[in-house]
Amino acid sequence: MAKYAFFLGCIAPLRYPGIEKSTREVCAALGIELVDLQDASCCPAPGVIRAFNKKTWLAAAARNLALAEQQGLPIVTICNGCYGSLFDAAYELAEDPELLAEVNKILKEIGMEYKGTTKVHHFAEVLYNEVGVEKIKNSITKPLDYQVAAFYGCHFLKPSAIKQVDNPENPHILDDLIEATGAKSMPRKQKMLCCGAGGGLKAAFGDVAKKFTETNLENMQASGAQFIIDVCPFCHLQFDGVQKDMDFNIPVLHLSQLLGLAMGMDEKQLAFSTHITPVKL
Repeated sequence: MAKYAFFLGCIAPLRYPGIEKSTREVCAALGIELVDLQDASCCPAPGVIRAFNKKTWLAAAARNLALAEQQGLPIVTICNGCYGSLFDAAYELAEDPELLAEVNKILKEIGMEYKGTTKVHHFAEVLYNEVGVEKIKNSITKPLDYQVAAFYGCHFLKPSAIKQVDNPENPHILDDLIEATGAKSMPRKQKMLCCGAGGGLKAAFGDVAKKFTETNLENMQASGAQFIIDVCPFCHLQFDGVQKDMDFNIPVLHLSQLLGLAMGMDEKQLAFSTHITPVKL
């Protein structure tokens, strides 16, 4: 059985408990053991803290990486932002021993050390590369018949030169995982457009962020999508939250929730009542 330190991030446990619940259930069904990463902090958010002070960002990320290292486990996360922050930090620290030494001087003040060995993975990447589409298909008990919009987000695939998860401009991993449930991933314009919330844009320029989101929603609606399927709670929050102020009503599901549905989880387990845009099946 594959075993990972489970990095929850901030948004899923605080706003969307159904994402956490479905991730745990889906992973258990597919033979993935999740070990809670005790005392973890924010990843920290790559588009905010890194922009102000890179050394602080690296130290905060390294603390989380060190917690997993103490357990001898790789990290798996369900959030693109957490994946981007932790993966990028782990890569930089592994590539630069002098930088790692500088960061460890900071960690020493709180009695910690990071040796630079932790590997970081995204939930969707693990499902595709380690579990495989065929095993997922064989685990489906309630095949779905929905037309959906696959939303990759930014940090899942980029920077592509070091992540090498999929083609960053024409990816297929998420589409393949979606279609393993029986649902159809609908083609659309500007599929790789940012949700609008990343890089501090949501906080600093909310109207601009909403315009990005509106363009995505227009393209999704034009494609005939009945649901938005994402792999990031922050993208999830953006799409779910802004629709109340717009002329759209496209429910948002995390990939784990879609898989949970197809594996027999009910609406209560998936905590659809916490969603702002109502989920009607």
